[in-house]
Amino acid sequence: MLITDKQLLNYQRCDRRAFLDVYGDINQLDPASDFLLKLIRDSLTYRQTILEQQTYQQPYYPNGDWVAGTEATLSLMRQGVDRIYRGVLLQSEKSKKISASIENLEVLGIENSSFIPSTVALLSRPHLLVKQPGNSDFGDWIYVPADIWIAKRPKLDYQIVGAFHAQILASIQGVMPETAWLILREKGPYAVNLLQRLPQMQEILKHCIQMFQEKNEPEMFISRQKCNLCRWYTSCYGIAESKKHLSLLPGVTPARYAQLQKLNLTTIESLALANPELLINYREFEGGIAAQLVQQAQSKLKNQATIRNLTIGNGESENSIPNSPFSIPNSQPNFLTTTPIEIYFDLEAEPEINLDYLQGLLVVDRRTNTEIYHAFLAEQPADEGLIWQQFLDLVWSYPIAPIFHFCDYEIQTVKRLARRYKTPAYQWQPVLKRFVDIHKQVTQTVTLPVESYALKPIARWMGFEWRDAKANGAQCVCWYDEWLKTGDRAFLDAIVRYNEDDCRATYHVKDWLASFLQNI
Repeated sequence: MLITDKQLLNYQRCDRRAFLDVYGDINQLDPASDFLLKLIRDSLTYRQTILEQQTYQQPYYPNGDWVAGTEATLSLMRQGVDRIYRGVLLQSEKSKKISASIENLEVLGIENSSFIPSTVALLSRPHLLVKQPGNSDFGDWIYVPADIWIAKRPKLDYQIVGAFHAQILASIQGVMPETAWLILREKGPYAVNLLQRLPQMQEILKHCIQMFQEKNEPEMFISRQKCNLCRWYTSCYGIAESKKHLSLLPGVTPARYAQLQKLNLTTIESLALANPELLINYREFEGGIAAQLVQQAQSKLKNQATIRNLTIGNGESENSIPNSPFSIPNSQPNFLTTTPIEIYFDLEAEPEINLDYLQGLLVVDRRTNTEIYHAFLAEQPADEGLIWQQFLDLVWSYPIAPIFHFCDYEIQTVKRLARRYKTPAYQWQPVLKRFVDIHKQVTQTVTLPVESYALKPIARWMGFEWRDAKANGAQCVCWYDEWLKTGDRAFLDAIVRYNEDDCRATYHVKDWLASFLQNI
């Protein structure tokens, strides 16, 4: 059995994904999304940018022949070349050399590799092997591994992979490198603390090997942020939906799910019938979480919206607690007041180039019963300042109209653009006072039978539908990238259509919520 650095990386992110990559039915794989393909291209482009600054050699061998690849890499290491790109380091039973005799192994407190079964081989392919002064089996030099990641920060899973490279490299050259390097997009070179990460890596590797050897398929857990780009998503989601899995319930994290399993609360029905006071003594359910989850299960079970009315352990309603994040005012909230003109605001951005390229505003005039959508679009990145001013001009043409948006990205963007373009405070600070976050209003007032409190699940449950059902923010990033490359306005048209639907969805949710709260 072969365990690779890529498998170890995926195992840390999702053990089920790593398992399915080996044992799953490839016919159930989703096609790679445009956004995933863009991420892969961007990553390769960044790696190439770094490599252009290096002088390196690369081992050549038949594709997939890791033994030949290792021999070709060893030949370069024996020659003492300065840098080796995509070297192959295969550690099998015959090649294992890690022992207490390896220099500085004992100092690092690293156990030997005896936990790795003889039937398991480990494959490491660091982006670079960098020659440094030292003493190894090759001579008065050693190699250290370096991976090139487009990430902005040294994520733990990358560090663990770096430790994996270091351990296998030690078995090849007879000495443990003092560190492994991550070359990051913003932070530059980052030194991995092997004293800390090697023991962690070995523990993770043990469990990974055990999973593969026992062919024990991990249970699925749907996590939107982690799962969206996974090509096994549709397969896993179908299973979760058929089982009404608790991971589809907002607020159920892996840690909370594990605790619910221990309490034999494994279905929506059982959680809906649970007494919140049975949960509040567990750390995972402190701060009103217990009552919130029970009410969420009840809402899902009945498929109906309810007023958020959470209770804590002493039976007191959180609605009576001053400054509670779930408090509901006794009087109608100001945002429900109907005004002659309302503005609904949504942005589209390209994070890779730090650009907010579309500011969409839907102006609803209740006096004339009209709805006019304005798309302020930066057809080129240099136009961002122009559309920022267009936004300000429009909102100031309706100086008292509330500006509704969903989540706080729009607020943060207004502040950022004001700083970037040195906008006088009197032009933008009063505008922020008119902003109303519909997401905050929803989550503080009602519980909905949805899988997520993002705009799409909420609006769709309330009866709204996007014209392009598969469009999303990530897809818009790809469309804008294609527009810049091709000049095909069809990509801009698709982005504008999606943004307008986002504005109208926010309008739909606001009106639904206002009506619901007024009629209770």
